[in-house]
Amino acid sequence: MQFEMHDNVKGKAMSYPVTTQPQCASTCYQTQLSDWHTGLTDCCNDMPVCLCGTFAPLCLACRISDDFGECCCAPYLPGGLHSLRTGMRERYHIQGSVGHDWAALTFCLPCALCQMARELKIRE
Repeated sequence: MQFEMHDNVKGKAMSYPVTTQPQCASTCYQTQLSDWHTGLTDCCNDMPVCLCGTFAPLCLACRISDDFGECCCAPYLPGGLHSLRTGMRERYHIQGSVGHDWAALTFCLPCALCQMARELKIRE
């Protein structure tokens, strides 16, 4: 089998057996995790968001989804809000877990939506 090298030298392809597997580099890069800029119960920090989260949570969820770059219908899908919150945590390197996201959205939905909306507003 013929191949052309970068310096225009023609030669035959050689096969080299793999004798070792790639190893982890000695310096690992870890991302610094941060916290949410506002707490879960700091709803009154932004009154328009607070009112929207209290009286029209699905409208706020659609706005959050759209602002995050997802389809505004994502909150209506099963697990949509959970994936949005987890995606937000991952994108912004916020501490937490899927379990914490689930608990916040299950037991404190309006507060969790308000926290997500405030975070997006701060980060933009």
